[in-house]
Amino acid sequence: MNLKKYFVRALHRLQKGPGYTYKELLVWYCDNTNTHGPKRIIKEGPKKKFIWFFLTLLFASLVFWQWGILINTYLSYNVTSSLSIGFKTMKFPAVTVCNANPFKYSEVKHLLKELDRLIEAALERILQPTLGNSSESSSPPLDLHLWHQIPLVLIDEHDKDNPVILDIFESNLNVFAGGNQTSEGNQTSAGNETAVGNQTSEGNQTSVGNESACSHQGSDNCTYRNFTSAAQAVTEWYILQSTSILSKVPLQERIRMGYQAEDMILACLYGAEPCNYKNFTQIYHPDHGNCYIFNWGMDEEALNSSNPGAEFGLKLILDISQQDYIPYLSSAAGARLMLHQQKSFPFLKDQGIYAMAGTETSIGVLVDELERMGYPYSDCTMNGSDVPVKNLYSQYNTSYSIQACLRSCFQNHMIEICGCGHYMFPLPEGVNYCNNEDNPGWAYCYSSLRSSISDRQICIDSCKETCNDTQYKMTISMADWPSEASEDWIFHILSYERDMSTNVTLDRNGIIKLNIYFQEYNYRTISESAATTIVWLLSSLGGQFGFWMGGSVLCLIEFGEIIIDSLWITIINVISWCKGLKQKRAQARYPDAPPTVSELVEAHTNLGFQLEDTGVLPRDEALPPEPGTPPPNYDSLRVQPLDVLGPDSDAE
Repeated sequence: MNLKKYFVRALHRLQKGPGYTYKELLVWYCDNTNTHGPKRIIKEGPKKKFIWFFLTLLFASLVFWQWGILINTYLSYNVTSSLSIGFKTMKFPAVTVCNANPFKYSEVKHLLKELDRLIEAALERILQPTLGNSSESSSPPLDLHLWHQIPLVLIDEHDKDNPVILDIFESNLNVFAGGNQTSEGNQTSAGNETAVGNQTSEGNQTSVGNESACSHQGSDNCTYRNFTSAAQAVTEWYILQSTSILSKVPLQERIRMGYQAEDMILACLYGAEPCNYKNFTQIYHPDHGNCYIFNWGMDEEALNSSNPGAEFGLKLILDISQQDYIPYLSSAAGARLMLHQQKSFPFLKDQGIYAMAGTETSIGVLVDELERMGYPYSDCTMNGSDVPVKNLYSQYNTSYSIQACLRSCFQNHMIEICGCGHYMFPLPEGVNYCNNEDNPGWAYCYSSLRSSISDRQICIDSCKETCNDTQYKMTISMADWPSEASEDWIFHILSYERDMSTNVTLDRNGIIKLNIYFQEYNYRTISESAATTIVWLLSSLGGQFGFWMGGSVLCLIEFGEIIIDSLWITIINVISWCKGLKQKRAQARYPDAPPTVSELVEAHTNLGFQLEDTGVLPRDEALPPEPGTPPPNYDSLRVQPLDVLGPDSDAE
């Protein structure tokens, strides 16, 4: 009880207002605040009081509205980009060079023999669909097992109203009238649409090569790809089939079948220092076979460029051996190269460029450094540790990149859905690459997954850009090399240095010269900075408050003080209400007021006289008992004094 009284007194002492009502507190605040407006409300007449009340309420609303906009702008975490130009000695980029053809045809011909015979027969029927194929009668029978898994269909539309669908290795022609075509079995429909199962598609089409893949042979659960040219269809079909064949070849054997560094890199010069193929790091790239990286920075410190200009860059002479290309796998001839950061994996298919055979290609490099702000300003990552996708390219000890994340995500989805991994991406431990023998429906699963927008969106949402990145902008120029006047002696020297032969073993179709150098030493840094900071927020909030209401930080403290005082008054009122409620409950339990001492004595005296008149007690004994004397035994009487006198009569 004493604690409650102490608490109530403490609340009274903390209350700063002149009284204990909200009206008194509000009047006291308006009279003492430094904010413009409230003073005029209590000191002006009725009309002006209403005007000043309206203006104060209006401008206070504008202040809170502006504050909401400013806080929302701050919480959006916008950034501004700034461009700065610097000058310093820079690290020379890592240079990756590959052959456009992944394997020497002479090394893989025995693996692709049946596939080549099949595609040659298919091309012959495509080019001469109505003629007999006499060349096939004298050759061994074709193995159509690969064909039935992923067949090609030719559509002849010379007659638009009656297109003809030809299964290349079937003797019959299927004619459909009215422009409506139905896919049957493993055939596909024409047009710019994809037909699934036995659906019907319509439209005006030209002669098209089509590719289909089914979940299993003879199934109607198929996916189709349509091409506007048979050349595209044949190339894609051959790549898909060769992928299944090469996936079963061990990695070391694939490396052996590719182009070796000593055969491909004929000459190397960095600045004034000679170099050779031993200065390159070999990696196996699924798209291009053996690739070689100069200045990767894995085992040695990255090289710096002493000066800008072609004389201080990297000069290479490459031999791509075009005569040993796989005819149906690589339709482009040349070298594929890419400039990238040290310790990063080269994704040549997306970011590489081609250098044409028989030319000297000069590449001038400009450097752009990107610096992004992290969370909460952007969803970038420093090293990929906060990305929920397992990076399969970490086995190369390379740094994180969004390309590595997207490919790793796709491979993980394919392993989960299809039960095997695609040949073009790295594998986690315990998983095998897909092939037609062990996974007959892998092509259907891969095609469905690749065309799935939802699966791609999952990977896009899961992967993040790197916060810091270096990009190399290239200026490319080309010229014929060597010239007709100098090609004899150049080819003689290069042939002798490579093969120790006096005969010319090189020609213009296989030689490429590269010059890679910094165009200038100026580098650009594109950095992000916060568009809004806490200092900006506070100054903007204060500016709006001062402009609309003439207030300052002290005015906000005054407003906080009145809020605290209002809380104290509320607490005191609640305590008073609880106390009054307790008293009301007590009165409801005892509706009559308790008897006084005099009333108890009078009632006791009257009871004695009543007992004397009835003869129960003598008159001389009908006196009030001494204090502390127990009452006599009145069990024989029906009158009970305790009911009359109440429970406290003994104490009296």
